[in-house]
Amino acid sequence: MSEPDFPPAPDVAGTSLDGRKIFTISADENAALCRSTGVEPASDGSAHPIYYYIATQVAMGKTVAGVCETCEFDVDDGPMMGSSGVKFSEPLMVGQSYKVTGEILSLVRKQSRKLGVMDVLTYRLRLHKEADGSCILETDNVWVLPRKELAA
Repeated sequence: MSEPDFPPAPDVAGTSLDGRKIFTISADENAALCRSTGVEPASDGSAHPIYYYIATQVAMGKTVAGVCETCEFDVDDGPMMGSSGVKFSEPLMVGQSYKVTGEILSLVRKQSRKLGVMDVLTYRLRLHKEADGSCILETDNVWVLPRKELAA
């Protein structure tokens, strides 16, 4: 079986995703999110851990559409989340302000039996306390970008 003949993925590794926005988890928003998942807010002031994803996505330097544009992918073609992993060095806290740094690690073009040609995007984001810049978590996210225009 020969290798598929399609152009390589755009060279986007190293693209900065550093954000300028500051993200603060409010007590009211945290309480609403916690209760929507069937738990009460923590009494120690820690926020629901899902805020790792919310905070990093909201405060990174590009929107979802902007990340897709960087990868020469039309957001209307439906990027899909492949996976997300996180390493916490301390809990997220209500009332704490955070900023994001990050970068695209890779964009790899692949052939899939189910999706056809697709690009697999991997990017890393870090959440830092605004007050002292200390990093409290790091997350690697993988998105699948189906390349309908390259389908045979």
